[in-house]
Amino acid sequence: MSSRRTLKGRRIAVLAADGFEKVELTVPRHALRAAGAKVDVVSLRRGRIRGLNLTLPATRVRVDKTVEKAGAGDYDGLLVPGGFINPDLLRQSAAAREFVREFVESGKPVVTLCHGPWVLASAGVLQGRTLTSWAGIRDDVVNAGATWLDQEVVREGNLTTSRGPQDMAAFVPAMLDAFAAGPLATTSGSASGSDPQRSSPPELVRAATRWSPKPSTVAVAGVGLAALARWTARRATAPDRTTLPRRLWPAH
Repeated sequence: MSSRRTLKGRRIAVLAADGFEKVELTVPRHALRAAGAKVDVVSLRRGRIRGLNLTLPATRVRVDKTVEKAGAGDYDGLLVPGGFINPDLLRQSAAAREFVREFVESGKPVVTLCHGPWVLASAGVLQGRTLTSWAGIRDDVVNAGATWLDQEVVREGNLTTSRGPQDMAAFVPAMLDAFAAGPLATTSGSASGSDPQRSSPPELVRAATRWSPKPSTVAVAGVGLAALARWTARRATAPDRTTLPRRLWPAH
């Protein structure tokens, strides 16, 4: 049976906020839709959220539903993409943490990669689990009670994880398999221990930051104009000293 028929009628929630890694949302979403699934982007606010290509702004994605209006009962599975900013915002949202917790505890498939497991750690659902993630958050995962493996994909019970965009070719098929399998009982990890920390950060990210373009003249001018507008507004609401006795002049 093809993956298109396997996922027909399935509803998948993609939990994301501003700063999501573009390829980690758009590529899996395209694969899910091609397989017949209905995909909703669930976020902290309405409108369109901004993606990133590592450190550079990327295109926006339309939000289908806010997390306060969504529930695990509305969906058959959950995908949490990564990025540096996206999961940091999500993990600070009580509604987002509860949304993730509902999926994990229900046994419905939860798929995440890169920095996405940050959200699961803050939701308190990683104790005794085995997973992978972006190597930079390995210690956060371990401190949350999980076993961390340095593998391109780790699937344990209803949790499927991957390290990041570099493993996308392995991640997408694993994601489709997980959502096709449906609910599974949560399990405790059987690995004997976590893999060691990396000895150095990835050159790809360091190079992307080092060679990021300087702010454009237009952007700098825009910031300056915004500051001028705020200053002008404050001046407009400040008392006119020429019409007040000196004793009533505002102090600086």
